[in-house]
Amino acid sequence: MTADSSKPKPDVIVAGHICLDIIPVLPKGTNCRELLLPGRLLQLGPALVSTGGPVSNTGLALHKLGVPTQLMAKVGDDVFGNAILDLVRRHDAALVEGMKVAAGESSSYSVVLTVPGIDRILLHCPGCNDTFSADDVDYDIASRARVFHFGYPPMMKQMYQQNGEELVRMMRRVKTGGVVTSVDMVMPDPDTDAGRADWTAILKQALPWVDLFLPSIEEMLLMLERDLFDQLAMRGGADGVLSVLAPQHFSTMAERLLEMGSAVVALKAGHRGLYLRSAGPERIPPTFDSSVWAKRELWVPCFKSNVVGTTGSGDATIAGFLAGVLHDLGPVEAMTGAVATGACNVEAADALGGIIPWSQVQERIARGWERLPLDINAEGWRFDARRDVWIGPKDGMAVN
Repeated sequence: MTADSSKPKPDVIVAGHICLDIIPVLPKGTNCRELLLPGRLLQLGPALVSTGGPVSNTGLALHKLGVPTQLMAKVGDDVFGNAILDLVRRHDAALVEGMKVAAGESSSYSVVLTVPGIDRILLHCPGCNDTFSADDVDYDIASRARVFHFGYPPMMKQMYQQNGEELVRMMRRVKTGGVVTSVDMVMPDPDTDAGRADWTAILKQALPWVDLFLPSIEEMLLMLERDLFDQLAMRGGADGVLSVLAPQHFSTMAERLLEMGSAVVALKAGHRGLYLRSAGPERIPPTFDSSVWAKRELWVPCFKSNVVGTTGSGDATIAGFLAGVLHDLGPVEAMTGAVATGACNVEAADALGGIIPWSQVQERIARGWERLPLDINAEGWRFDARRDVWIGPKDGMAVN
């Protein structure tokens, strides 16, 4: 397919995993045993139906922020596929022009059961996300964008099989076309093929073609340092891994990922904000100002917010970071925009209801939006109170 040069070109392509989320309303007092009781008819309330996954969450968040966006994902020619396309069209019909409809394949969907008192239960069908390959990307459209962002390789079988051959082929083709490349991850189930994949080998091959690598610190520990992850999980207990992570864990992991080939590594850390390390000027993309992006180690705290829900908060944070990049901001401002967008996200129950235009995000920051406390008591770290950013010992310059 050849791109229509008369159409406005997107600033960003968001490609990868998409699914239909079906969230039934369970009766009050429902317990797990009732859900699994053979022969039992359990009456439910109306279901919330929405799109999910990074193509939906990050892509539509960027669209709501006001960034010209194009989505690229794969759905089947079934009822769920039609529903996904219809839900996306409600935001803007042009968003689906890069979507691929696969004849005879089933679309991905999740049934999300929220039972009071326990963590939510997800029943997931990967559908044609598992058959998505490098050939499903429209490179004519991708070549006209400034940034190509790909989400959730661990939930797309073709992307992690054979040591990530398809992921490498796709990212290499996009990057050699002069486009800034970006990748986000997701926590794989350790007991699945994705959890057992050799992610060290995959990332060693893929990251030389990835400019912006944007996973969470927990994802990377699980995928690359499983023994350490398990030790930290035991120490953290009910408070989780994040509660016992030291700055050195972030620095060591980021340095490893930079050595694998990425230009910029931003590690999401939940309520502890966003950590960033970057490579030397020779690896920074030519469209970036290497005088402010090269050899950085920075950590920004989150903004205070009225938390209603956390669905898609990581995806929204990435949308904010990419929006900052596309507005030609430096790393501190891009990171600040990222955690601000994430804070807006959690003020609504769904993944998109809290997202506001980029100009309003910036206005809220400018009005002195209060931050959550972030105390980094480690050697070499110092706090720039003027810009609300911690500067690490590996930072190669004063904050700009």
